[in-house]
This record gives sequence, C-alpha cells and structure tokens, in this order.
Amino acid sequence: MPLHIVLHEPLIPANTGNIARTCAATGTHLHLIHPLGFSTEDRYLKRAGLDYWHAVSVHHYDNFEHFVEQHGKGPGTFYFVETWGEKLYTEPVYKDGDYIILGKETTGFPQEITDAYREQVIRIPMGGATRSINLSNCAAIVAFEALRQIGFPGLE
Repeated sequence: MPLHIVLHEPLIPANTGNIARTCAATGTHLHLIHPLGFSTEDRYLKRAGLDYWHAVSVHHYDNFEHFVEQHGKGPGTFYFVETWGEKLYTEPVYKDGDYIILGKETTGFPQEITDAYREQVIRIPMGGATRSINLSNCAAIVAFEALRQIGFPGLE
C-alpha cells in the first residue's frame, strides 16, 4: 500500500509540480482536492513536474468531504501539516497507506477541518524568521520521514 500526499486546494502550480516529482521519485500517490488555483494544463505545473507526470498516480476530489468519503474509513491515518501543530512531524509512527495532507499555501486548512482532526495535526519546527516553509519542501520533509520509518519500500 503506498504512502499518499494530499493537497487541499493548492494555489501555486510550481509547488504542485514539484510535489508530483517527489511522488514520482518515491512511488507516493498524489491527491488533489479542488478547487485548484490553476489549471492542470498549466505550463508551470507541467514544467515543475518535468517529464515525470506519467509516473505519478494522481487522484482528484471535488472537495474535502468527497476525499473523506473515499478514504476516511480506510486503514491509513490522516496527518495534517500545519505551522501550529502540537506534535512534531517525527512523532507519529507512520505506516504504509498513511496520508500526509497539506493545506492551501496562503491560509492552510479551514478551522473546521483541523478541529475535527486535532490529534493528527503535525508541524515542522522552524525559526521565527519566516511564517512557514514552502509547501513542496514540507511535503518532501514529511514524506521522507514517513518513508524512512517504513523502510523506504521500493526505493534504492
């Protein structure tokens, strides 16, 4: 069962393209929760993903509720990456099939989502010079920690 990266209403095509490239390199599935702030035909999206799009399993959802209907009762745990999370991203014990969920670049997640999943909100530690780390960097940091914990399945 693969690891999953989920983008909730992403706005910046280059971030999504970079995350798609990480997914291609790791066998991680990419889930896009609409609305998107760009067209999937966007040249910046395609450029950032280079020629790896064929190697990415991409799934689309109309909204967060649609995503939860499809995956909320499955074996994977949802982990929401937010700057204010009480747990560090290294604290969960990740397993195959887990979902790393990242919010919109400008605002993160709606409060009702994080309120419902408060125990699964994690953060990446950082200094006070910035408000946050780039979305594609966050995805890679957490994904590689999860992959490290489960033994880098299928990776050399």
